[in-house]
Amino acid sequence: MATKVSGDGKKPTSVATNLIAGGGAGMMEALVCHPLDTIKVRMQLSRRGRQPGMAKRGFIRTGVEIVKKETPLGLYKGLGAVLTGIVPKMAIRFTSFEWYKQLLANKETHVVSGQALFFAGLAAGVTEAVAVVTPMEVIKIRLQAQYHSMADPLDIPKYRNAAHALYTVVKEEGFGALYRGVSLTALRQGSNQAVNFTAYTYFKKWLNEYQPQYEGVNLPSYQTTLIGLVSGAMGPLSNAPIDTIKTRLQKTPAEPGTSALQRIARIAGDMFKQEGFHAFYKGITPRIMRVAPGQAVTFTVYEYLKEKLEKSGPSVLTGSRYEE
Repeated sequence: MATKVSGDGKKPTSVATNLIAGGGAGMMEALVCHPLDTIKVRMQLSRRGRQPGMAKRGFIRTGVEIVKKETPLGLYKGLGAVLTGIVPKMAIRFTSFEWYKQLLANKETHVVSGQALFFAGLAAGVTEAVAVVTPMEVIKIRLQAQYHSMADPLDIPKYRNAAHALYTVVKEEGFGALYRGVSLTALRQGSNQAVNFTAYTYFKKWLNEYQPQYEGVNLPSYQTTLIGLVSGAMGPLSNAPIDTIKTRLQKTPAEPGTSALQRIARIAGDMFKQEGFHAFYKGITPRIMRVAPGQAVTFTVYEYLKEKLEKSGPSVLTGSRYEE
């Protein structure tokens, strides 16, 4: 089974379309799902389980405690960093995926195989991780890790907002601190998007084959939402340990004389010895609850906005021939 590239007069998704449609989809996803990401980060940073008899906290209890101690706004800590990076992130994700797909297509038949789809998604994930996601994650996690109350003006945190966190991290730790955990972030994003785009593309193809009346037009929104939900859940299940180690690595400053690889090995070793194997899957429930609906929202809004832009947008939003 493959995805054909070129041939039916269908126009490609341009950079401008990806910027607007991808950015709009990403902003909607962030606003809807960010509280679950904050709960996930807090669970991953929690050291509960180290001492016998210490009660473990589930995602509901973690969320309730954040709201009680820090007000509901505490669930949106780090949102500024996410919204700042979400437009370029989504533009890079969708644009680079389309570019890598064409690059990996068979030069004679113009067919994209399943393997090529997987590697195009992998490359797109790595590209967005290096260009945008890693610095955004470092700032977001620093903000989310703060336990101050949003209701108390006298409870002043170290990082006041995304811009202040960026300034403080660079000033105190150097520009390189923004790329702490870049290898793990690239591995996480790459595996996420490899699985996500491959599954979504095949699900979409199968639905189009089963429902020929939708050939050449968008599937109904509920179907796009459903296949986005399923494809979005597959990535977190495959790389949860990578995400947990990455979160702990990015939360703390670098240690002089210790390489990133040594810190990663030590974090993983300490987690296993002190908290057990299950520690690598801390936050998996809110992560799936955040990523799966997030991808459902992203693909649904993206497909909707892309269709509207390509139908009514100016010529700058269109380009050469391209067929999925």
